[in-house]
Amino acid sequence: MADPQSNAAVPAYSSPERQSPPAPPELPPDAPRAGVLHVRHRHTERYTVVGNHLAQHPRLSAAAIGIGVHIQSLPDGASVTIKALTLRFREGEVTIGRALRELEEAGYLVRRRVPLGGGRIATRTFFLDHPGAVVRASVAGGSLEAVTPGEAAGPEPKVPSVPGPVAVPVAAEVSALASVRTRRAAPEPATVPTGPAADLLARLRLADTRLLLSERDVQRLVPAVETWLARAASPDQITRTLTASLPSEAVPIRHPASFVEYRLTTLLPPPLPTAPVRTATATPLRQPVPLVTCDGCERAIRTHDPRALCRECRERRDGRMVAA
Repeated sequence: MADPQSNAAVPAYSSPERQSPPAPPELPPDAPRAGVLHVRHRHTERYTVVGNHLAQHPRLSAAAIGIGVHIQSLPDGASVTIKALTLRFREGEVTIGRALRELEEAGYLVRRRVPLGGGRIATRTFFLDHPGAVVRASVAGGSLEAVTPGEAAGPEPKVPSVPGPVAVPVAAEVSALASVRTRRAAPEPATVPTGPAADLLARLRLADTRLLLSERDVQRLVPAVETWLARAASPDQITRTLTASLPSEAVPIRHPASFVEYRLTTLLPPPLPTAPVRTATATPLRQPVPLVTCDGCERAIRTHDPRALCRECRERRDGRMVAA
């Protein structure tokens, strides 16, 4: 089991009460004529072992060395982002970001993209106490251990026997380099979608070049387009709905698949009714009464009787009959 070089799990940054400065130590008789003199103290708690390859690195800046020592003293799981370190130190984001890039170029800080499953990917940060050492899993589990190349080539550490099931050695080399390599799952080949719905989605880029969809996007959106087609929507109607009122050409559509999916979901038409459409019975139009010329005065009147007289002619005729 690796010797813990830090007990950083103890709460850090405690603010001790202000004390008077200690008295200067006496000068030993064999002290050098100039330079710093160390007053050694053996720490039994709240300590971190730092290699001189980091503390006296010839190319790292003072900020990079200081932040490297600080990160090395933190427990696993602590946040070491630029924002978190800016809240801890007085330096700004530019200085801290430059220091982190220096540590990354020197091999102390390693970032790896780790698949989480379900299409999700996370970026994990590793800090190597010694970039030239081989990284392997600790026998106790739950941590990573750096060993020298000679130890890595030697036999695997012995695991004490445990009564019951046979104990399996956990120690295994994770990487022969200065980083922990992560195996990425090979992406499954996407099948080329076919059919009217797939053809409609593939042709959207002809209406607007910003609506270029990948094969996986087309395969994912085909069921939504098939729902439109099942509700008696024609391909032309669907295309007009998806390409109508687009932003100006100067505005890019950064996620065309999400844009198309949103319109297919929110603008889905209702299904057509299954009952036949009731049509009202058409009433025959009434024919207008024809015009007929009165035989007595040649005046035009409306009547169905071709020999009818107008009212005045009928009154005169009735008056003569009464007089007679």
